Amino acid sequence: MSPMLKKVEKAGIKGLKMKRKPYNIMPEDFYKDVSELKRLFSLLINTKDSERITLSPSVSYGIANVANNIFLKSTDNIIITEGQFPSNVYPWVSLAKKYNSKLIFVKKPNINSNQGELWNKNILEAINKNTRVVSIGLHHWAEGTKFDIESIREKTKSVGSLLIIDGTQSIGVVPFDVSLIKPDALICAGYKWLMGPYGITLSYYGEFFDNGFPIEESWVNRKNSADFSGLINYQEEYEGVSNRYSVGQQSNFINVSMMAAAIKQINNWGVENIYNYINSITNDFFNLVNRSNFWVEKKEYRSAHLFGIKPKKNHQKILKNLKEKNIYVSLRGDSIRVSPSVYNKKEDLMRLLRCLNESV
Repeated sequence: MSPMLKKVEKAGIKGLKMKRKPYNIMPEDFYKDVSELKRLFSLLINTKDSERITLSPSVSYGIANVANNIFLKSTDNIIITEGQFPSNVYPWVSLAKKYNSKLIFVKKPNINSNQGELWNKNILEAINKNTRVVSIGLHHWAEGTKFDIESIREKTKSVGSLLIIDGTQSIGVVPFDVSLIKPDALICAGYKWLMGPYGITLSYYGEFFDNGFPIEESWVNRKNSADFSGLINYQEEYEGVSNRYSVGQQSNFINVSMMAAAIKQINNWGVENIYNYINSITNDFFNLVNRSNFWVEKKEYRSAHLFGIKPKKNHQKILKNLKEKNIYVSLRGDSIRVSPSVYNKKEDLMRLLRCLNESV
């Protein structure tokens, strides 16, 4: 999780206080801040159509809406990567079982050089005329391997496959253009690089899902739901475009206020500026890390904001020393995952480097 900006915390407290005096909450309040949040996220990912943005509590919810509208043949396959985050695995496991279709995990190459390059090559080769879905992150959540999403998108187009992106590890810190990549869906949890609260996810659904069926039949995703006096005039028709996929109680006054404050700040900073800053404080780290003791991915297939360091020995000693020096990183598989952001300085990376070198 990211730390919380003070203005995000303040927005949450403001939203919390609304419930203290519910008689001041008007019907329009259920939609006003939601619309603003959708607009802000649309700016972030560069889409002009904010009605394609939906709110849900989690990535698994967003992907479940996707899977609910995909119908397979037994000869079809779904492609995901090995070690993908479970929220972007279990829905596909269930879908493949439902239709007796094939779920293909493209394995991470067990090599210490050109790993990212070979992994991307294997993903592209795995996509064929029987591929119905490719569901992938922009960066691998465990060690930050960068996936060549432009080439993957071109390959999926050539075989008529859907491209579903879990943007949780990337959106808000790495520039991404929906109008350029044109994914069929982009699902992004808010608690990480979007610097928002836990329990809110923003999703973009493309035209393929315009007439689909949501996993939840809530009042808010039905036509004319804003007319509170007419809610018992039950509607068969859903709200337009992607609004049908939003969760019931989408107007959570706390989470929506916090998420909007966070994305507004990110838009003000500019995602490209954020990434350039992180790149500037990590450059020397990559130049100085001892490759004889630690593996790091080559530049073309790693990102500055999320990367793995694989010690060749002394794993436990390294982790113990990091903890003692109050250096906060994560262990994912056999990699130490490092996630610097705008709240870090170059000195933080140098402290990490010294600790690593002292531990081998």
